[in-house]
Amino acid sequence: MQGVEDVSLVELVSDFAGGLKSADAMAPQAVSFRSGRTYQPGIGPHGENAAVRLAVEQMRQAKPLLYGAAGPVPYPGGRQQCDLGIGDPLQWAIEVKMARAYGDNGKLDDTYLKDLLSPYESDRSALTDAAKLARSGFAYRKAILIYGFDYPTRPPDPALDALQLLLGQGVRIGPRQTSACEGLIHPVHHTGRVVGWEIHAALTSRLRVRAGRAAGVRECIRHGPA
Repeated sequence: MQGVEDVSLVELVSDFAGGLKSADAMAPQAVSFRSGRTYQPGIGPHGENAAVRLAVEQMRQAKPLLYGAAGPVPYPGGRQQCDLGIGDPLQWAIEVKMARAYGDNGKLDDTYLKDLLSPYESDRSALTDAAKLARSGFAYRKAILIYGFDYPTRPPDPALDALQLLLGQGVRIGPRQTSACEGLIHPVHHTGRVVGWEIHAALTSRLRVRAGRAAGVRECIRHGPA
């Protein structure tokens, strides 16, 4: 029997992508909290918390010994919750963020980059979540997972490259791990991927983006890293 302690980030990223694809195949339909509108079937239109919950449910069914206890876990000494704890006893603490550039109707969501790259803690971005994990005091391994969708006119690679650049300025990270999530049923969100970085010690007490770094990120978004 494989122990949870043997699970690598490579496997976690792959299993999360598989969970998203399996959940998508069940044609779930998200409903807008504001308008009550029912969106087109598929995992894509679901909010982050709902999509993670649906994916983890499928992961539990596929590998109950590994993911049977998976779910949110509290940060040490505080009331905040980390999105996903893996293992019983716990072996991984994982924060998950969505990278979705378009809505159900194909209209651009111009706030999605903030969810990845914002340096302000109140925005609860992937960048600040990484800093929070690095400072957290969790006694086990930590990671950031990004799940998102590929679009012909707005591929996620420049944003992911920019995130990796900024992550490396504030925390020590492991290699990027990636798993494709193709053949999804939604007409807009039909191709996706999951990426993850293991988070190690913080390099600074707080992630700050200075003016010069911001210019570098803009350049990275346009052209990718050197």
